[in-house]
Formats: sequence, C-alpha cells, structure tokens
Amino acid sequence: MNFENIIGNDKNKELLKNIIETKNISHGYMFLGISGIGKFLFAKEFAKAILCNENIGCDTCKSCIEFDNSNNPDFQIIEPEEKSIKIEQIRLMNSKIYEKPIISNKKVYIINNAETMTKEAQNCLLKTLEEPPEYAVIVLIGTNENMFLNTIRSRCVKINFNKIKDEDLKDRLVKKYGYKNITENLLKLFSGSFEKAISLQGKQEIYLNIENTFNNIENTNIIDLLNQKEIITKNKEEIVNILEYINVLFFDKVKNGNNNYIKAIRIVEDTKDRLNKNANLDMTIDNLLMKLCETINN
Repeated sequence: MNFENIIGNDKNKELLKNIIETKNISHGYMFLGISGIGKFLFAKEFAKAILCNENIGCDTCKSCIEFDNSNNPDFQIIEPEEKSIKIEQIRLMNSKIYEKPIISNKKVYIINNAETMTKEAQNCLLKTLEEPPEYAVIVLIGTNENMFLNTIRSRCVKINFNKIKDEDLKDRLVKKYGYKNITENLLKLFSGSFEKAISLQGKQEIYLNIENTFNNIENTNIIDLLNQKEIITKNKEEIVNILEYINVLFFDKVKNGNNNYIKAIRIVEDTKDRLNKNANLDMTIDNLLMKLCETINN
C-alpha cells in the first residue's frame, strides 16, 4: 500500500498494512475521526490493496490498473444524495454485493459520510453485515460512532483516526501547497484537518481582521463594535469558521484568567446553533456583538 501522499496516523498505516500482509481481512470496518484528516484516502488505498491480484497494491495488475482508472467493477463508493444515504442506495448495494467478483478475489464497498444513513438504510445494511458473502468487505467512514446503530458497530472493526499534528500539517501545507502566513491561531482553527486548511487558503486576511477586532474587544464600545459587523456578514460562506475562530481567540483569553470569556464562548456557540436553524444573519450577528460587548466589558 502506498501512503506517501497521506500525512499523519502512522500507526493506522502499519495496522492496515499488517491486515493485508496477514490476509486477516474482516467483512466490516468503521474508519472514525473528524472530517478532513484523510480517512477516505486511507479507505481507498486499503480497498486497492484488498482487491489487488497480488494482494499488496502492486499498481501493475489488472485490478490495480482498473482501480486507478476508476473502472474496477469490484469496487464501489456510496455517497450521500441530498445530504443523506437512503435505503434505496443500500438496497441497490445489497443486490449487487451477492454477485461474485469479476477481476478480483474480493469486492469492496466504501460508504462515505456513513453517519448520514437514514435509520431505514442502516437497518437494511445490517442484514448484509449479519450474513455477508465471504468475498465482501464494507468500509464505513464517519465522524461520530454514536450515529450508528449498536448492531452495526458491533459487527465492524473500529479504527480511530487522530487529528494531523500541527507541525506535520504546516510542513505539508507550506512545501506542497505554498501556503503562507500560517499563524498559531490559524493552526488551532484548522484543528488538525487538512481539508479545512486547504479550504481556508488565500483567506487569511479575513481572519487577520477578525483577530484585530476581537482581540481588542475589551477596549471597544458597542457602537464601534457594531460598525465592525461587516467583516463577519460580508463573508457569509465563512460564517461558521469565523465564529470558530472568534472562540479560538477567546480560549486564549480564558487561559489568561478572564472568566468573562467563558460566557462569551457560550454566546458564540449559541450563535452557531441559531444560524444552523436558519436565523436571520444580520439580526443574529447584531445580537452576538451586543451580548459579547456587554459580557466582556461587564
């Protein structure tokens, strides 16, 4: 297996290699961890090795060549449709999984964002996990183990993936992607997620403006703070990350002994929840800023 392009989780690399080398392959796996740390890339490399005619991920056999060309008939990825994986998708998988492999000795199905399966879809999947064909391997990729039925969890080998270490993440971002101006606070916002870091590339100025505003909030009156509202509202697509970044800054304030920032962090989290429930953006941010100013400058 080739993990050269995947950073972090070295123990899992060794674990998966050992599974392939010993041919101790189970029928069900759960790859668990936060978004953007490479679980899907690990799953694809694992699948390629399972399907390889040489059982190593050789890159040269028919199975590997077809896999790299996205044409391997014994491999399928199932993704959410309209934010969820529906029972019809799992029923289709179940109908295909009992057809014997064509060019490999195994068949592998990756269910990405598997926690989005409806309850009906999970129950449908359970029937296959209870009595899988001997050649079938199903890999569920998710962020929250508790979103799965206990009966599904009990039938899968759970492999937990850790956040990417800050130094490893920064090194890869700078050397391979030319990422610039990665501050310690930005690393905290990335939270070990490579995917999140890439999505924020080129947007550092937004967060510098946020930092300048909220690091000085103790010396800012409510009128001046409301006049800064635009740095949040004009970047609607970044609103969740901006609110998370504000709390990154506030956590540092808590470490310095200002307990008012504990309340401020809760206010920001409540704002995230309101926006998730489709509250009006302008009114919600106005309310956020007024509450923060009142709480911090109490």
